[in-house]
Amino acid sequence: MLCGIDEAGRGCIAGPLAVAGCVLQGNVKGLADSKTLTPKKRAELFGQITEKSLYKILLFSHNEVDEKGLSFCLREAILAIKEHFAECEILMDGNCSFGVCGIKTMIKADAKVSEVSAASILAKVTRDNYMLEMDRLYPQWQFAKHKGYGSALHIKMIRQFGESPIQRKSFRIKALEATLF
Repeated sequence: MLCGIDEAGRGCIAGPLAVAGCVLQGNVKGLADSKTLTPKKRAELFGQITEKSLYKILLFSHNEVDEKGLSFCLREAILAIKEHFAECEILMDGNCSFGVCGIKTMIKADAKVSEVSAASILAKVTRDNYMLEMDRLYPQWQFAKHKGYGSALHIKMIRQFGESPIQRKSFRIKALEATLF
């Protein structure tokens, strides 16, 4: 059996990092890299994936990412998923195993391998749903529109309201640096 691993939120400046591992146990049609799918299609596939697979999803808060670093969080997630799916071959999207032995990596695996595509969708939908909840708690930052990525709108909201309560403080925001001094 193959367990695919992918993450969502690695490049965000606010919110958590989500990492998912997935072992498909049935056919799910329409799997693809989550970034290429509409939110509606991702939500539809999320339901099918959770019904037809074994999976594990981990969230690392903005504080954990700031305090421990992205690489540490990714390594911890890979180790937890590897332990959870001990009998499986593990394939991670990308080209880095973050020092975890016994796993394979593949660039663009989220677009090429169904299990990794499924993990990509699980991580993305989980993280996006979290950010939608944060949008309800902190509407002024408009997280529903940018999901915590460093978009022009997000930068504008930071300039207007300051850092949100879920801002990653360890991330340099070049667009803001010029205005801070």
